[in-house]
Amino acid sequence: MKIIDPHIHVSARTTDDYEAMAAAGIVAVIEPAFWLGQPRTSVGTFQDYYSSLVGFERFRAAQFGIRHYCTIGLNSKEANNLPLAEEVMEILPLYLAKEGVVAVGEIGFDDMTDAEERFLREQIILAQQVELPVMIHTPHRNKKQGTQRSMDIAEELGVPPHMVVIDHNNEETVQEVLDRGFWAAFTIYPKTKMGNERMVEVVRKFGSERIIVDSSADWGVSDPLAVPKTAKLMIDRGIPQKDVELTCYGNALAAYGQSGQFNEEDWLNPPAIDQRNLFSGNSVLRGQEPRVDTNDSEQLIS
Repeated sequence: MKIIDPHIHVSARTTDDYEAMAAAGIVAVIEPAFWLGQPRTSVGTFQDYYSSLVGFERFRAAQFGIRHYCTIGLNSKEANNLPLAEEVMEILPLYLAKEGVVAVGEIGFDDMTDAEERFLREQIILAQQVELPVMIHTPHRNKKQGTQRSMDIAEELGVPPHMVVIDHNNEETVQEVLDRGFWAAFTIYPKTKMGNERMVEVVRKFGSERIIVDSSADWGVSDPLAVPKTAKLMIDRGIPQKDVELTCYGNALAAYGQSGQFNEEDWLNPPAIDQRNLFSGNSVLRGQEPRVDTNDSEQLIS
C-alpha cells in the first residue's frame, strides 16, 4: 500500500533514510518547520531554513522518489524570544505563498507562556487569511491542558475544526479532539510519545475517522519508517485494511489536500528520477553511479 508520512523532519535525515522510506512504500512526506535543537539568533537563519524547506529538500526528496511538502510557521519553543519572533512573523507570508506549502505549522504550546499563546493566535489568523490548514504542536508537558487550550483558541478565532490538525496526541487527548471535530494525529516514537503497539489499540478503539499516523522523525532517536511499520502491525493485528489505508494515507491527503498544494497526482505520475540533475549547481551524488530513469540530458534546476 502507499504511505504518506505527514510529519517528518527529513532535512535532519540521510539519503539512506529516503531510499528506505521509498522502498517501504512512502510516496509523500510533509516536513513541518520546527526547532533545530538550539535557539536561532537572527531572522536570517529562519529565512535560510524556510528556503531550504521549499527548495533543496524538495529537490533532494524527489531524487529518491518521494514527493516533499512542508508547513511553515514559528515553532512554539522559539516564540518566547519576542523581538526575534516579531521579525519572523513579518516574513512568514512570503514563505506561506511558496509552492508545496500545505499548512501553517507546527505551531502551538511548549511551556504554555503568554508569548506562545500570542504567536499561536497570530499564526492561526494568518492561516485564515491565506486559506491554509493549521498544524498544532501539543506540548510534551501539560499535554491535556495544552491540547484543550489550543482547540479553545482555534474555536474562538472561528477556524473550522476540519482545517486544524492536532498533533502529538495520546490516549488521554484523542477522544476530546475527535468529539470537537479536529483531525487527531499521532507521533510514533521508538521510546517516547506513542509507540506503534499503542497506536494499533487506538485505531481498534476509536476507528479511523480523522485519525492520522506520522513519525515526527528528526535529529533525535526516532524512526523514519514508523508509519509503514505501524501500518504492517495494524494489518497483522487484524485492523481492517480500509482503516489502515485511511490512517496511514487517506486522512493525511484529505486534511492537507485542503491547501490545494497536496495532490495525489504529484506522486502517482511523478517526473522521472535523474540524479544527474542539479540544484543551484549541486547534486545528491557522492561518488555513486547516478540513478537515471530517463535518457534526458542533464538539467540545471535553479
